[in-house]
Amino acid sequence: TARRFSFNSAEGRCGACRGTGVKRIDLKFLPPVFLPCEKCHSKRFNRGTLSVTYRGKTVSHVLEMSIAEAGDFFESIPRIKRILQVLLDLGLGYLALGQPANLLSGGEAQRLRLASELFAPLDGMTLFVLDEPTRGLHSHDIECLLQTLNRLIDAGNSVLVIEHHPQVMCAAEWLIDLGPEAGNAGGFIIDEGPPALIAANRRGATGRMLYELIDDSVDD
Repeated sequence: TARRFSFNSAEGRCGACRGTGVKRIDLKFLPPVFLPCEKCHSKRFNRGTLSVTYRGKTVSHVLEMSIAEAGDFFESIPRIKRILQVLLDLGLGYLALGQPANLLSGGEAQRLRLASELFAPLDGMTLFVLDEPTRGLHSHDIECLLQTLNRLIDAGNSVLVIEHHPQVMCAAEWLIDLGPEAGNAGGFIIDEGPPALIAANRRGATGRMLYELIDDSVDD
């Protein structure tokens, strides 16, 4: 059954490490030490589960794949490929399928939650609030993320993004620039409107930055 291929299930996981892949050694006066499980060799599953393969790969091999690698591996299975493509569009192709949730950054966790919404039918009545979702992303991945956000908007939903990246600011329909500084020295609305208007007004640091970007793009 499908349950066998979850390391949260006693049916398929390694009984020695209970699916964690490591053994905890408690030490007096020192933090615990975690060593690779000697029975499953950190594969997290029992021998019966690992005897099942698909195209020569066990479930342990699959979980070690990045999302990008898995997209190629499952190219011939539309249902799986469709799910992986959503994750790729959100710039998550570098993550391993078996990545523990507690090791995700804040931005990665946000994009995963966003992906779960995209898997479901969109009703056009949802407000999505994202806090710096582009942190650590390459400009190409940011463009893919923006295309995904536009899909949400085209379906009638609203997207509110807290962001400092100029690529996102320029793609917004409406900007609200808060300042003049951060923390206690900020919190006031410096300007608001479409990006072109913010750039033309140059009332704050954001406006001046956008003005220079737009001016440079015209010169190019």
